Amino acid sequence: MRNLLPLISSHPGGRSSLTCRFRCGDACFKETPNTSDNEYAGDIIARAVSRRSMMRAAAVVTVAAAAGTAALTGPNAPQAEAVALAGHGHEPPYKPAPSGARGLRFSPVAPNKNDKVTIPDGYSQNVVIRWGEPILRGAPAFNPDKQSAKAQAGQFGYNNDFLSLLPLRGERGRQVLVANHEYTDEILMFRGYDPANPTREQVEIAWAAHGLSVVVVQEEHRTGKLGPVSRHPLNRRLTATSEFRVTGPAAGSDLLRTSADRTGSRVLGTLNNCAGGTTPWGTTLHGEENFNQYFANGNTAEHKRYGIGTGATERKWERFDRRFDLAKEPNEANRFGWVVELDPYDPDSTPRKRTALGRFKHEAAQPRLTSDGRPVVYMGDDEKFDYLYKFVSSKRMKKGTSRAAREHNLTLLDEGTLYVAKLTGDSPAAEIDGTGKLPTDGEFDGSGVWIPLATGTTSHVPGMTADEVYVYTRLAGDKVGATKMDRPEDVEPSPRTGRVYVALTNNSDRGKEGKAGADEANPRNANKHGQILELAENWDDPAGDGFAWRLFLVAGDPNDPATYFSGFPKESVSPISCPDNVAFDDHGNLWISTDGNQLGSHDGLFGVATHGDRRGELKQFLTVPTGAETCGPVIQDRRVLVAVQHPGEVDGASVEKPASIWPDGPGKIVRPSVVAVWRKDGRDIGV
Repeated sequence: MRNLLPLISSHPGGRSSLTCRFRCGDACFKETPNTSDNEYAGDIIARAVSRRSMMRAAAVVTVAAAAGTAALTGPNAPQAEAVALAGHGHEPPYKPAPSGARGLRFSPVAPNKNDKVTIPDGYSQNVVIRWGEPILRGAPAFNPDKQSAKAQAGQFGYNNDFLSLLPLRGERGRQVLVANHEYTDEILMFRGYDPANPTREQVEIAWAAHGLSVVVVQEEHRTGKLGPVSRHPLNRRLTATSEFRVTGPAAGSDLLRTSADRTGSRVLGTLNNCAGGTTPWGTTLHGEENFNQYFANGNTAEHKRYGIGTGATERKWERFDRRFDLAKEPNEANRFGWVVELDPYDPDSTPRKRTALGRFKHEAAQPRLTSDGRPVVYMGDDEKFDYLYKFVSSKRMKKGTSRAAREHNLTLLDEGTLYVAKLTGDSPAAEIDGTGKLPTDGEFDGSGVWIPLATGTTSHVPGMTADEVYVYTRLAGDKVGATKMDRPEDVEPSPRTGRVYVALTNNSDRGKEGKAGADEANPRNANKHGQILELAENWDDPAGDGFAWRLFLVAGDPNDPATYFSGFPKESVSPISCPDNVAFDDHGNLWISTDGNQLGSHDGLFGVATHGDRRGELKQFLTVPTGAETCGPVIQDRRVLVAVQHPGEVDGASVEKPASIWPDGPGKIVRPSVVAVWRKDGRDIGV
């Protein structure tokens, strides 16, 4: 039996204070924006009738329909698990296989503090593209001492996060890489940076380093190595000063109008793009997350609910553009916090901010299609005690790549219904004691409902107009009593089973005086390590208004009794802390990247089986360098891509005193980069 791994940081989530300053504006140290008096799930649980006992009293299908819970009966659901999430018994007994779950047959990487990307034996890697590499025609080679805003606007941006890798027809061995650039850390970008007095040049470079990159990449023959095709016609940069369209039911609202845009339909820039999604119709979605930190002098209750401060900002952008000063432009912040849709195949298109999907700190947005072809988008609001959402489109996707089909599909996310989730547990409240101890029924599980917030121009929230619901979605969730969660981040539906997986990263405030205590969906007070929730829509209908849920994984050291891996033997799993971005492989395994590991190791990428007799088997595939976070995983048959974000972001570090020498060695500036990993023998990953 191993000893519990030591903690390496008292900072929330294990992040350095430098990361908290520049990434989210020290959100963990400020008052929690959600001060609503919503019922906590624990209060609801205390009054709930045990759903499990009802199911023992009658046939599963009949009682599931009566209780509003879901039996997994879709054609892709394994028979052994068909009713597990509806509360009928436990997982199939563990039957060891000598080579592990298909897709996860590699030797797990041990926890470590290596200043490099550490990968399994038998695998190779390369840096695909670094911050500052030229991708547009005319852009110069990267020179950190001679950088300019014009140069950066033609180069790969900073702090890559979400990644999407799309096919490129007619160009052998090439694909289209789309990347988010979440935020800038000026201390690690500029020599002699003075946080109290940034220069206009530094600010304009930072504006150009935010946003999105589209770059065609070329595969090297006989390996998994990828490299950028500079100056390809599809290559593109979107920055904090590029033009974006506002679409959907709130477009043109008085709440979105400013002195520079009287129409409320045109916005300059996209900010703090975290995770995202790839649509079945070939576009990419990008979530604007911690946008609040860029705006100074907030002065309304709505500003406060979104975490906007009352004074100056860290980066001082308000000194150089009045739109970042809410005392002068009170509506400018309302134009951020949306899901952005980009057509990477049309370099002349204007990206669109989709108001029908609501405004909050979007971590991600990944669609799933209903049986009749309507997209459903699942979304998390990455804040302590905030909510889980979904959007159901009223339009069906058209198949094909014709111009008519593409134009139609670019309207799919403008019409539909926005919902927020309310969860109920099925165990007595006394059994949820805040330690993470499993209740007597052997699972953290229950049922839930999707509460409608707005459909088109119709509000379903008393006292709020539809425009107010879309622009102040958090307030709408407060009013209808949505369940407060432990930082819902990436949310992904499984292509294999349709189940939805929600990464809940951590919540250091859970159980503190005046804050929500533990409940069945968030079972640990002072939650350092997070959990992953598994959700099944009733009758496998993503457009429905009810679901069943259970915790698939409760993260932490496997030797800690407060951890849980779907019943898989804990001595056979890797330790994991703070799940963040997630993705699926073709075998149905869930791949999890972490942010803020509190178990004495660098952050990493993990694969875990979600079905079969090895469900819950979790293995670490890689770790990232000192100070870095693992982002944007893309899992292909023969290649894994990760975005190595903010390497070297350690307290006290600077350009002059780097904490990391990755990726280019001593004497070189630390650069966020994208990395590809593949098997040396050319075979599929993990088989």
